[in-house]
Amino acid sequence: METKIAGTNRKARHLYTIIRKMEVGIGLKGTEVKSLRNGKVSLAESYARVDNGELFLYNMHISPYEYGSYANKDPLRKRKLLAHKKEIAALATESAQKGKTLVPLRIYFNEKGIAKLELALASGKKMHDKRDAIKRKTMKREIERQFRGKAKL
Repeated sequence: METKIAGTNRKARHLYTIIRKMEVGIGLKGTEVKSLRNGKVSLAESYARVDNGELFLYNMHISPYEYGSYANKDPLRKRKLLAHKKEIAALATESAQKGKTLVPLRIYFNEKGIAKLELALASGKKMHDKRDAIKRKTMKREIERQFRGKAKL
């Protein structure tokens, strides 16, 4: 069984410079897992924060499971992230620095079928950094296009 990606934060790599990535578990309740398996998740505006020595994820939207009725939970509730105490302490000190934040990159199911979250320590990009990244990407695409044209001759 391979990993199944339930959702990704596509804006994260554009808005932030990724410093370090780590895999953490996520505390889900009831029908949230079924909804996640259907890919009904949005990480677009979500972020993580350390509160009282515990790691929490805010603003991750998991749509209510359509057959869940009363068992459905609040789609935007804060969810506990599971990591070792030492990792949480290190993240707390690093994310407390100015300009650093904890951003979720993707949520997926590992080989054992357990939901995991790829969390990144990131710093926000300035406008000129974003422009440079776009410029580099278009230049690379142009070069590949030129080489592709010569290979067909």
